Amino acid sequence: MRLYMKLAWRNIFRNKRRTFIAGSAIGIGLASLIFVDAIVLGMEENMIHSATASFLGEGQIHRDGFRTTFDVESTIIGSEKVTAKLEAQPVVEYFAPRLLSFAMISSPANVSGVTIVGIDPDREREISQIDEAVIEGTYLDTNSARSIVIGDKLADLMEVELGDRVVLTASHAHGGELSQEMFRVSGIFHMAVDGMDKGMVFISLGKAQQMLNLAGEVHEIALKFNNAEIGHNEQASFWTTYSTDGNEAVGWATLMPQMKAALDFGQFSTLIVGLILFAVVSLGIINTLFMSLYERMFEFGVMRAVGTQPFAMGRLIVFEAGALAAVSCVLGIILGLVVTYVFTRIGIDYTGIEYVGVTFRELLYPVMQLKQYVLYPVAVFLLTMVVGLYPASYAARMNAAKAMRRSF
Repeated sequence: MRLYMKLAWRNIFRNKRRTFIAGSAIGIGLASLIFVDAIVLGMEENMIHSATASFLGEGQIHRDGFRTTFDVESTIIGSEKVTAKLEAQPVVEYFAPRLLSFAMISSPANVSGVTIVGIDPDREREISQIDEAVIEGTYLDTNSARSIVIGDKLADLMEVELGDRVVLTASHAHGGELSQEMFRVSGIFHMAVDGMDKGMVFISLGKAQQMLNLAGEVHEIALKFNNAEIGHNEQASFWTTYSTDGNEAVGWATLMPQMKAALDFGQFSTLIVGLILFAVVSLGIINTLFMSLYERMFEFGVMRAVGTQPFAMGRLIVFEAGALAAVSCVLGIILGLVVTYVFTRIGIDYTGIEYVGVTFRELLYPVMQLKQYVLYPVAVFLLTMVVGLYPASYAARMNAAKAMRRSF
């Protein structure tokens, strides 16, 4: 066994140029697979963070059916009891109550439909990035009940600037009477999400409750967990615990099923890329081994003539395939590590691009994991060994006389 391994290692370097070319091709394929996997993982993290940290939260609690009807009267049942329970919940890092309603916003220049979001400014800054997205003015002023923060596209549509007045018109809950309130624009935000920049306004929670005749009530409680996996795990006990008494607790995976499907497809796409790369690499391995076999046809003929067993002939070729795989894996790991590390430092600019309803708001950074440098090289090594069985079987069946005449 050791003798054949030494022979195989020596043989692949008899033609260094061919070995380098073949090894580089396999190594580049391995490095590409490592990099693609790192990009997919980075994209998953970026998408989840962009969706949950911008406004959605990692989970939400509503009245059962509110997400479908958006009925202004469908407030969370026993909201004070629920918030008190959340305060004592160890897995919940932060939570923020919200009040939501459709409304009309008007200025001297225009009128538009919007969604009013009543928030507690201090709690909201721990859940969402509204305060960080303010590009003009300031975040909601807790000392002024009539301050309002609007998106930059809505500001352009309404032709208003900081300090200008706008009027919100909404329907009272439990009656339907119209309620109108005047606000002064204290801040303008840009979230790079059309639905928010053009159709969402933020006012204080207390003022929204007063305007909608919903004193002490809320429609939504946004959640942030100590363990981000809870938001992805639809079977977590947390959701069952808070989906009681007519309320519904769901994670981001339920709130955005299209994103969950996209993430699942991302893992499948990595598998497809791997299969394509392996198919291309397999052809290169077969070609390299057959070229080596042809060049040494007389040598193999002599080995058969002096009594070398067919199994031993085939084993030598398989060992040569393994030696080539080892060289290739080293090259692939080094190349994949260098390229991936460089992009983890500089990032890839996908900001502003929207995918399955999520807008990338930050640079995309590949995610390096140990499995990429263990699992994939092992897979390439085993694949190379398996592919080597084809030329090995040919070598095992060759006729000594024909081989010595260097003829297939």
